[in-house]
Amino acid sequence: MGKIEFIKAVADKAEVSQVEARKVVDAVLETITQSLEQGDEVQFVGFGSFKLAERAARIGRNPQTGEEMEIPASKFVTFKSGNVLKSRVNK
Repeated sequence: MGKIEFIKAVADKAEVSQVEARKVVDAVLETITQSLEQGDEVQFVGFGSFKLAERAARIGRNPQTGEEMEIPASKFVTFKSGNVLKSRVNK
């Protein structure tokens, strides 16, 4: 499901227009993004949690040349599903 289909589904479930649903979905995604940028964890009890993690710098190899290269440290987002989501998906 893409973002457009998601917005249509939210509009149908909430019985609002797609324009209103788009505003809400965009606001939710922006709020989650801003919280993660600040280093905060975002938790939805039963659904899951988004958390920022860090990957240390390391030495890798260029697959084309075999030359060693340094891969810089980076941050990434993890998602851990909650028990309610797990049980609904694993019916």
